[in-house]
Amino acid sequence: MMDIRSLAGRLGLSIGTVSRALNDRKDVSPATRQRVLEAAATYGYTPNQFGRTLRIGRTATIGFMLTLEHDSALHGDPFFMALLAGVQSGLFEHDLDLVVLLARKGEDGETFLRRHVARGTVDGWLLSGTQRDDPRVALLLERRIPFVALGRTAIADQFSWIDLDFEAVVAEAMALLIAEGHRRIGLVAPPATINNSHVVADGYREALVRAGLPIDAALIHRGDTDEHDGETATRDLMALDVPPTALLLMGETAPVGAYRALRSLGFEPGRDIAVIGLRDNPTCRALSPDLTCFTLDLNALGVALARELVAVIAAKDGAAHPPLQHRWPMTLRLRQSHGVARAR
Repeated sequence: MMDIRSLAGRLGLSIGTVSRALNDRKDVSPATRQRVLEAAATYGYTPNQFGRTLRIGRTATIGFMLTLEHDSALHGDPFFMALLAGVQSGLFEHDLDLVVLLARKGEDGETFLRRHVARGTVDGWLLSGTQRDDPRVALLLERRIPFVALGRTAIADQFSWIDLDFEAVVAEAMALLIAEGHRRIGLVAPPATINNSHVVADGYREALVRAGLPIDAALIHRGDTDEHDGETATRDLMALDVPPTALLLMGETAPVGAYRALRSLGFEPGRDIAVIGLRDNPTCRALSPDLTCFTLDLNALGVALARELVAVIAAKDGAAHPPLQHRWPMTLRLRQSHGVARAR
């Protein structure tokens, strides 16, 4: 592999001239720049990224931080594979690379992030699994490091974020169930430390109030919202003295566990009890009856996150850019699981 010194020697130019040509500096003539670029392609020159990073203070790399505790449980691998494809596509437009940085299970997210910030691993960050009080967000704001969050926090007005429109999802699902005659609706939500758990629970309560229905705290279950938690939550809810007639499951794979629990208790989903899930997850597509849930364009969401982060990085260099704060729409996918023969 040819280095810049060898390339300059072949061309009979100084290393500085070759470097300026490769970096598209204005003090190099178009003819010289073209000559250098053609030679670089011919001889397979690849810049020393480490040296370039030291010179310009940039890595041309974006970090996507994932946490095993929250991200895997809440969204599942299919969610992130499609999302990351969109992020990579959006970054490619700007010659930026994406690296996924996975915090070890049990590792504090702030400690993990501090370690990589100290190393200067990447130029900007994409965060997910945002907590109600997220120290990662506070750290990046304090250090003035560019980032965009997939999700909000309690201080959501201070930074760029794109979140799923949980308000609209809950409002639409609850309106559908209430219109079908349900008066006791069980909610399976994420842990209270996760910000969208509060968004979901608030929307659930508001829907009940609008319909003139009482709020029963026993109908709200908070947990990991994975398949195991979906089964446990369903068993607990159905064991209440007055069990729910419908379930709203705000987790990627919770419906799989819920279906299993209901059938073990002698209830048939979509006939004896209504079920609405969060997203059209591939894991849930084998469920019968087909799950009523919501869909979204994950690739487009990934592209939007990437483009916003590029804009935030540019703003650090002086470009004007107000923070983007956007709720990403989801579309209701009506199937058979929300209908029941009796709603009491």
